[in-house]
Amino acid sequence: MNEGRTPRAAQVPTRAEQAEGWRAPGEDAGWLNPIYERFLLRLLVRKELRVRYRGSALGMVWSYVKPAVQFMVFYIALGIFLQLSKNTPAYAVYLFSGIVVINLFGEVFGNATRSITGNAPLVAKIYLPSQLFPWASMFVALVHFVPQLLVLVVGALLFGWLPSLTAVVAFVLGMVILLVFTMGLGMLTAALNAAFRDVENFVDLVVMVATWLSPVLYRVSMVEEAIGGTIWWWLYQLNPLTIVVELFHVAFWRYGPGVVEAAAVDPSLTAPGEPFGLWWAGLLIAIGTFVIGTIVFERSKCRFAQEL
Repeated sequence: MNEGRTPRAAQVPTRAEQAEGWRAPGEDAGWLNPIYERFLLRLLVRKELRVRYRGSALGMVWSYVKPAVQFMVFYIALGIFLQLSKNTPAYAVYLFSGIVVINLFGEVFGNATRSITGNAPLVAKIYLPSQLFPWASMFVALVHFVPQLLVLVVGALLFGWLPSLTAVVAFVLGMVILLVFTMGLGMLTAALNAAFRDVENFVDLVVMVATWLSPVLYRVSMVEEAIGGTIWWWLYQLNPLTIVVELFHVAFWRYGPGVVEAAAVDPSLTAPGEPFGLWWAGLLIAIGTFVIGTIVFERSKCRFAQEL
Protein backbone atom coordinates (compact mmCIF):
# COMPACT_ATOMS: atom_id res chain seq x y z
CA MET A 1 0.00 0.00 0.00
CA ASN A 2 2.95 2.34 0.58
CA GLU A 3 4.65 1.67 -2.76
CA GLY A 4 5.71 4.82 -4.55
CA ARG A 5 5.65 6.90 -1.37
CA THR A 6 8.78 8.47 0.09
CA PRO A 7 9.73 6.88 3.43
CA ARG A 8 8.83 9.17 6.32
CA ALA A 9 12.47 9.37 7.53
CA ALA A 10 13.61 10.64 4.14
CA GLN A 11 11.01 13.36 3.81
CA VAL A 12 11.94 17.01 4.36
CA PRO A 13 10.13 18.31 7.47
CA THR A 14 7.16 20.53 6.78
CA ARG A 15 6.94 24.06 8.10
CA ALA A 16 4.66 22.89 10.90
CA GLU A 17 7.17 20.21 11.89
CA GLN A 18 10.03 22.72 11.78
CA ALA A 19 8.05 24.97 14.09
CA GLU A 20 7.79 22.03 16.51
CA GLY A 21 11.57 21.55 16.54
CA TRP A 22 12.18 19.51 13.37
CA ARG A 23 14.58 20.79 10.74
CA ALA A 24 15.87 19.70 7.36
CA PRO A 25 19.08 17.60 7.35
CA GLY A 26 22.18 19.84 7.36
CA GLU A 27 20.33 22.93 8.50
CA ASP A 28 21.70 24.76 11.53
CA ALA A 29 21.72 28.15 13.19
CA GLY A 30 24.90 29.35 11.48
CA TRP A 31 27.04 31.63 13.63
CA LEU A 32 24.53 31.23 16.47
CA ASN A 33 25.30 27.51 16.78
CA PRO A 34 27.51 27.97 19.87
CA ILE A 35 24.46 29.44 21.65
CA TYR A 36 21.86 26.92 20.49
CA GLU A 37 24.16 23.89 20.77
CA ARG A 38 25.64 24.60 24.20
CA PHE A 39 25.49 20.95 25.27
CA LEU A 40 27.52 19.78 22.28
CA LEU A 41 29.94 22.67 22.81
CA ARG A 42 30.56 21.58 26.42
CA LEU A 43 31.21 18.02 25.25
CA LEU A 44 33.76 19.22 22.69
CA VAL A 45 35.53 21.38 25.28
CA ARG A 46 35.79 18.42 27.67
CA LYS A 47 37.03 16.22 24.85
CA GLU A 48 39.72 18.74 23.88
CA LEU A 49 40.93 19.04 27.46
CA ARG A 50 41.09 15.27 27.93
CA VAL A 51 42.96 14.76 24.67
CA ARG A 52 45.35 17.61 25.50
CA TYR A 53 46.48 16.08 28.80
CA ARG A 54 46.13 12.39 27.99
CA GLY A 55 49.18 10.59 29.39
CA SER A 56 50.46 13.78 31.03
CA ALA A 57 51.73 13.56 34.60
CA LEU A 58 51.46 17.30 35.30
CA GLY A 59 48.19 17.99 33.47
CA MET A 60 46.92 21.53 34.07
CA VAL A 61 50.15 22.42 35.87
CA TRP A 62 51.59 23.09 32.42
CA SER A 63 49.28 26.13 32.31
CA TYR A 64 51.56 27.62 34.98
CA VAL A 65 54.90 26.16 33.88
CA LYS A 66 54.95 27.34 30.26
CA PRO A 67 54.14 31.04 30.87
CA ALA A 68 56.45 31.07 33.90
CA VAL A 69 59.40 29.84 31.83
CA GLN A 70 58.51 32.25 29.02
CA PHE A 71 58.38 35.13 31.48
CA MET A 72 61.72 34.24 33.07
CA VAL A 73 63.48 34.02 29.70
CA PHE A 74 62.18 37.41 28.56
CA TYR A 75 62.77 39.06 31.94
CA ILE A 76 66.37 37.88 32.17
CA ALA A 77 67.19 38.67 28.53
CA LEU A 78 65.45 42.04 28.32
CA GLY A 79 64.89 43.20 31.87
CA ILE A 80 68.34 42.31 33.21
CA PHE A 81 70.73 41.95 30.26
CA LEU A 82 69.30 44.89 28.26
CA GLN A 83 68.38 46.70 31.51
CA LEU A 84 64.84 47.61 30.47
CA SER A 85 63.74 47.04 34.05
CA LYS A 86 65.79 50.09 35.15
CA ASN A 87 63.78 52.46 32.98
CA THR A 88 60.39 50.79 33.51
CA PRO A 89 59.01 50.61 37.06
CA ALA A 90 57.34 47.30 37.95
CA TYR A 91 58.72 45.87 34.71
CA ALA A 92 57.77 42.35 35.75
CA VAL A 93 54.07 43.31 35.83
CA TYR A 94 54.41 45.28 32.58
CA LEU A 95 56.02 42.28 30.88
CA PHE A 96 53.68 39.59 32.16
CA SER A 97 50.50 41.58 31.44
CA GLY A 98 51.58 41.62 27.79
CA ILE A 99 52.67 37.98 27.76
CA VAL A 100 49.24 36.72 28.90
CA VAL A 101 47.63 38.63 26.00
CA ILE A 102 49.96 37.14 23.40
CA ASN A 103 49.62 33.65 24.90
CA LEU A 104 45.83 33.82 24.72
CA PHE A 105 45.96 35.21 21.19
CA GLY A 106 48.39 32.52 20.06
CA GLU A 107 46.45 29.63 21.58
CA VAL A 108 43.03 30.72 20.34
CA PHE A 109 44.35 31.58 16.86
CA GLY A 110 46.44 28.43 16.46
CA ASN A 111 43.88 26.00 17.91
CA ALA A 112 40.99 27.52 15.97
CA THR A 113 43.00 27.26 12.74
CA ARG A 114 43.56 23.53 13.34
CA SER A 115 40.10 22.86 14.78
CA ILE A 116 38.56 21.50 11.56
CA THR A 117 41.54 19.46 10.35
CA GLY A 118 42.21 18.23 13.89
CA ASN A 119 38.66 16.90 14.16
CA ALA A 120 38.56 15.45 10.65
CA PRO A 121 36.91 12.11 11.69
CA LEU A 122 34.03 13.96 13.37
CA VAL A 123 33.64 16.48 10.55
CA ALA A 124 33.71 13.85 7.80
CA LYS A 125 31.59 11.11 9.40
CA ILE A 126 29.17 12.74 11.86
CA TYR A 127 27.04 15.81 11.36
CA LEU A 128 27.97 18.44 13.92
CA PRO A 129 27.69 22.21 13.45
CA SER A 130 31.17 23.12 12.25
CA GLN A 131 31.23 26.40 14.16
CA LEU A 132 31.45 24.47 17.42
CA PHE A 133 35.02 23.32 16.72
CA PRO A 134 36.76 26.74 16.64
CA TRP A 135 34.58 27.95 19.50
CA ALA A 136 35.52 24.93 21.60
CA SER A 137 39.17 25.80 20.92
CA MET A 138 38.57 29.28 22.29
CA PHE A 139 37.01 27.99 25.52
CA VAL A 140 39.89 25.53 26.00
CA ALA A 141 42.30 28.45 25.63
CA LEU A 142 40.32 30.42 28.23
CA VAL A 143 40.65 27.50 30.65
CA HIS A 144 44.43 27.79 30.28
CA PHE A 145 44.25 31.60 30.50
CA VAL A 146 42.66 31.66 33.96
CA PRO A 147 45.76 30.37 35.85
CA GLN A 148 47.94 32.93 34.06
CA LEU A 149 45.50 35.70 34.95
CA LEU A 150 45.57 34.66 38.61
CA VAL A 151 49.38 34.81 38.60
CA LEU A 152 49.24 38.27 37.01
CA VAL A 153 46.77 39.58 39.60
CA VAL A 154 48.85 38.22 42.50
CA GLY A 155 52.03 39.71 41.03
CA ALA A 156 50.39 43.10 40.50
CA LEU A 157 49.10 43.09 44.09
CA LEU A 158 52.61 42.40 45.38
CA PHE A 159 53.80 45.54 43.54
CA GLY A 160 51.12 47.63 45.23
CA TRP A 161 48.42 47.56 42.55
CA LEU A 162 44.80 47.84 43.71
CA PRO A 163 41.70 47.03 41.63
CA SER A 164 39.68 50.01 40.39
CA LEU A 165 36.79 50.76 38.05
CA THR A 166 39.26 51.93 35.42
CA ALA A 167 41.17 48.66 35.66
CA VAL A 168 37.99 46.59 35.34
CA VAL A 169 36.75 48.55 32.31
CA ALA A 170 40.16 48.34 30.61
CA PHE A 171 40.38 44.59 31.25
CA VAL A 172 36.86 43.88 29.94
CA LEU A 173 37.43 46.01 26.84
CA GLY A 174 40.73 44.28 26.19
CA MET A 175 39.21 40.81 26.52
CA VAL A 176 36.28 41.63 24.23
CA ILE A 177 38.50 43.10 21.52
CA LEU A 178 41.00 40.25 21.77
CA LEU A 179 38.47 37.39 21.66
CA VAL A 180 36.29 38.90 18.91
CA PHE A 181 39.31 39.75 16.76
CA THR A 182 41.05 36.40 17.30
CA MET A 183 37.92 34.33 16.69
CA GLY A 184 37.35 36.19 13.44
CA LEU A 185 40.89 35.39 12.33
CA GLY A 186 40.55 31.82 13.62
CA MET A 187 37.37 31.05 11.69
CA LEU A 188 38.87 32.57 8.55
CA THR A 189 42.06 30.50 8.77
CA ALA A 190 40.17 27.36 9.87
CA ALA A 191 38.17 27.49 6.65
CA LEU A 192 41.28 28.11 4.55
CA ASN A 193 43.31 25.46 6.38
CA ALA A 194 40.77 22.76 5.47
CA ALA A 195 41.72 23.31 1.82
CA PHE A 196 45.34 24.44 2.16
CA ARG A 197 47.36 22.93 5.02
CA ASP A 198 50.06 25.58 4.57
CA VAL A 199 47.82 28.03 6.41
CA GLU A 200 48.57 26.59 9.86
CA ASN A 201 52.31 27.09 9.31
CA PHE A 202 51.65 30.67 8.28
CA VAL A 203 49.62 31.19 11.47
CA ASP A 204 52.56 29.99 13.58
CA LEU A 205 54.71 32.68 11.95
CA VAL A 206 52.07 35.34 12.63
CA VAL A 207 51.93 34.42 16.32
CA MET A 208 55.72 34.59 16.58
CA VAL A 209 55.89 37.99 14.88
CA ALA A 210 52.96 39.32 16.95
CA THR A 211 55.07 39.07 20.10
CA TRP A 212 57.48 41.65 18.70
CA LEU A 213 55.00 43.85 16.84
CA SER A 214 53.04 44.70 19.98
CA PRO A 215 54.31 46.45 23.15
CA VAL A 216 54.84 43.31 25.20
CA LEU A 217 58.60 43.49 25.77
CA TYR A 218 59.15 47.23 25.33
CA ARG A 219 57.28 50.51 25.90
CA VAL A 220 55.18 52.14 23.19
CA SER A 221 57.13 55.37 23.66
CA MET A 222 60.21 53.61 22.25
CA VAL A 223 58.32 52.88 19.04
CA GLU A 224 57.08 56.46 18.82
CA GLU A 225 60.64 57.74 19.13
CA ALA A 226 61.76 55.46 16.30
CA ILE A 227 58.90 55.79 13.75
CA GLY A 228 56.62 58.52 15.16
CA GLY A 229 54.94 60.72 12.57
CA THR A 230 55.07 58.09 9.83
CA ILE A 231 52.33 55.87 8.41
CA TRP A 232 54.02 52.90 10.10
CA TRP A 233 53.44 54.53 13.47
CA TRP A 234 49.71 54.87 12.78
CA LEU A 235 49.49 51.29 11.53
CA TYR A 236 51.30 50.16 14.66
CA GLN A 237 48.79 52.00 16.84
CA LEU A 238 45.83 50.52 14.94
CA ASN A 239 47.09 46.97 15.45
CA PRO A 240 44.37 45.42 17.66
CA LEU A 241 47.02 43.54 19.66
CA THR A 242 48.80 46.81 20.44
CA ILE A 243 45.51 48.25 21.69
CA VAL A 244 44.72 45.17 23.79
CA VAL A 245 48.18 45.01 25.35
CA GLU A 246 47.94 48.71 26.24
CA LEU A 247 44.52 48.13 27.79
CA PHE A 248 46.01 45.35 29.92
CA HIS A 249 48.80 47.72 30.93
CA VAL A 250 46.12 50.21 31.98
CA ALA A 251 44.36 47.49 33.95
CA PHE A 252 47.34 46.02 35.81
CA TRP A 253 50.36 48.31 35.51
CA ARG A 254 49.82 51.96 34.55
CA TYR A 255 48.19 53.03 37.83
CA GLY A 256 50.44 51.11 40.16
CA PRO A 257 52.07 53.21 42.92
CA GLY A 258 55.58 53.12 41.48
CA VAL A 259 54.43 53.90 37.95
CA VAL A 260 52.35 56.96 38.91
CA GLU A 261 55.29 58.57 40.72
CA ALA A 262 57.73 57.73 37.92
CA ALA A 263 55.33 59.07 35.24
CA ALA A 264 55.24 62.42 37.02
CA VAL A 265 58.99 62.70 36.39
CA ASP A 266 59.07 60.96 32.98
CA PRO A 267 55.74 61.40 31.10
CA SER A 268 56.96 59.08 28.32
CA LEU A 269 56.22 56.13 30.61
CA THR A 270 52.50 56.47 29.95
CA ALA A 271 52.69 58.08 26.49
CA PRO A 272 51.22 58.25 23.95
CA GLY A 273 47.68 59.52 24.40
CA GLU A 274 45.01 58.79 26.94
CA PRO A 275 44.90 55.43 28.73
CA PHE A 276 42.10 53.95 26.64
CA GLY A 277 43.69 55.28 23.46
CA LEU A 278 42.21 53.84 20.32
CA TRP A 279 40.04 51.18 21.98
CA TRP A 280 37.09 52.17 19.76
CA ALA A 281 39.17 51.59 16.63
CA GLY A 282 40.32 48.23 17.96
CA LEU A 283 36.71 47.24 18.64
CA LEU A 284 35.59 48.23 15.13
CA ILE A 285 38.48 46.31 13.54
CA ALA A 286 37.69 43.28 15.72
CA ILE A 287 34.01 43.29 14.75
CA GLY A 288 34.87 43.70 11.06
CA THR A 289 37.33 40.80 11.26
CA PHE A 290 34.75 38.64 13.03
CA VAL A 291 32.10 39.34 10.37
CA ILE A 292 34.50 38.51 7.53
CA GLY A 293 35.73 35.34 9.24
CA THR A 294 32.17 34.18 9.93
CA ILE A 295 31.03 34.78 6.34
CA VAL A 296 34.02 32.89 4.88
CA PHE A 297 33.53 30.03 7.34
CA GLU A 298 29.78 29.77 6.61
CA ARG A 299 30.39 29.63 2.86
CA SER A 300 33.16 27.06 3.18
CA LYS A 301 31.74 24.61 5.72
CA CYS A 302 29.70 22.65 3.15
CA ARG A 303 33.01 21.55 1.55
CA PHE A 304 34.84 20.52 4.72
CA ALA A 305 33.95 16.81 4.50
CA GLN A 306 35.17 16.56 0.89
CA GLU A 307 38.35 18.57 1.52
CA LEU A 308 39.29 16.44 4.52
